Amino acid sequence: MKIGTTKERLLNAILLAERIVGKKESLPVLSCILIEANDREVTLSATNLEAGVDIRLPAEVEESGVVAVSAHVLAQTIRSISGDKIQLKTEDSNLLIESRGTKTLIKAVPHNEFPALSTSVETKGIVVSRENLLRGIQSVSYAASPSMIRPELGSIFISLSTSGMITAATDSFRLAEKVLSNTAIKEDQDILIPLKHALELTHVLETIDSETVTLQLDESQIAVLSDGIKIGHVRYVSRVVDGQFPNYKEIIPKSFTTEATVLKNDFAEMLRKARIFSGNDQHVGLHIYPNRKIFSATAQSNDVGEMSDSVDAALTGDDIDINFHIGYLNDCFTSIQSDSIILGFSGPARPVVIRGVSDANFTYLVMPLNR
Repeated sequence: MKIGTTKERLLNAILLAERIVGKKESLPVLSCILIEANDREVTLSATNLEAGVDIRLPAEVEESGVVAVSAHVLAQTIRSISGDKIQLKTEDSNLLIESRGTKTLIKAVPHNEFPALSTSVETKGIVVSRENLLRGIQSVSYAASPSMIRPELGSIFISLSTSGMITAATDSFRLAEKVLSNTAIKEDQDILIPLKHALELTHVLETIDSETVTLQLDESQIAVLSDGIKIGHVRYVSRVVDGQFPNYKEIIPKSFTTEATVLKNDFAEMLRKARIFSGNDQHVGLHIYPNRKIFSATAQSNDVGEMSDSVDAALTGDDIDINFHIGYLNDCFTSIQSDSIILGFSGPARPVVIRGVSDANFTYLVMPLNR
């Protein structure tokens, strides 16, 4: 193998692939990036067996070939090179890197053990906005369970329909839903992507520079394809969960007995103060008394002390005292594109629903604590 390319394009591709590599000591080739040169392009591939990525870059290919080297070593080596032009070639089955008078030899791993990335059976695919897909996953990912004991709760739900795209996640204690438009497809599709791979996908979507991506789906996997200027052709493949996402629409209250409209920053600051005094439990009590125009929060800990704080709010409905986990309430703020938020309560043992005053496309639900 003998190829020439630019440092910037090569490094961008390597750093993207490095995020996907596996870490199984029993199969060292999983910690490698596979470099294949053919015709007028070079392909970099990485996989952890459950997900994988390949990136096709334009390059000056003098000799075709293939080599697998440590992703970490390769990334550090290319990052340290000062020259703009880089030449890669194999020497005694290892990888020799040359640029502006510098030479580096990286020991290779037998590439015949590298797992082949599977190809989706779907041919046409679904074209969606890259920004919408990225924003949809980021808006809800924190609400998914970090455990895969119940795979449907440890995944991001993506629903594509003729009317748009919906992303949702829940760990059974809270739920986040984001509704996005500009996705017109002929047939409805529901996808469950494991949280780990959804987060990997967000990194891919942040790195590429194309306006749209193509989704190819089958029963066992999703492939996300992109063609951009910054890197080149990128294909990210992940397994999908064979399960049913909870019918969460049924648990979202349709009406509220108490509502509070408050500035998002004021509520966030009130929770920040409560966190200091809430101890390990991280519990906060919310007290809403519309007739007295009181919206306050209390927290206490035997080790730290106790606090009570109030903020200005527009209140309607019945008095209510209710307790929540501070982290669950706080997590949603970055997903709400509005300066003011509405908290809707349906009773002491019912969940709170949080929405932005000017952001009707995001819904967040948190279950109360029994206390």
